[in-house]
Amino acid sequence: MPPIPPITKALMLICTAMFCLDALLRSFIGPVLPLWFALWPLGTEHFMPWQPFTFVFVHTDVLGLFFNMLALWMFGAELERLWGYRRYVQFLLAATVTAAICYLLLSLAVSAFAPAMGSAPMLYATLLASAMLFPDRTIMPLFPPIPMKQRTFVMVFGAIVLFSGLGTRTVAPFAYLGGMAGAWLIIRYWRGQAPFPPKRRR
Repeated sequence: MPPIPPITKALMLICTAMFCLDALLRSFIGPVLPLWFALWPLGTEHFMPWQPFTFVFVHTDVLGLFFNMLALWMFGAELERLWGYRRYVQFLLAATVTAAICYLLLSLAVSAFAPAMGSAPMLYATLLASAMLFPDRTIMPLFPPIPMKQRTFVMVFGAIVLFSGLGTRTVAPFAYLGGMAGAWLIIRYWRGQAPFPPKRRR
């Protein structure tokens, strides 16, 4: 197993530390961290300007934390080794901010009041990036355990998130798709592909 690159390792440690701190604080004073660092809809008393950057570090479910960190290690670490830490940070920031914008706009449209939290937007972004870079790679998902091309897996996964969001009262799943949109846009920008102008060769 190759060593975990520094940015991926830092994200895993921060998310785990935030989860443990939240569990500790809940025992004494209640859910303080979600109130401060989860992404609350605009117009609510809990919204703060830093939340579009911090909501990806907040987890309240141990299984969600485990699978998010596992996916971040599986897909994000490879991208960091390929791109280097500077471009990898730009990529994650674009995905996070785009997901936050999508969530805030949708929550206004449907008058949602529940917060968005968790690193899922970054993970969906790494999935899409991996599929764009290695579309013909065959992978074996945990569910369903059927070999498939990576690009097929991402399309199926995105469709599942979309339809799951249609059946709930929360707009958070659509924020995950916003993370994928941010990943697609920044990769197209780096490549000089539409909707961005082509890059000039020097």
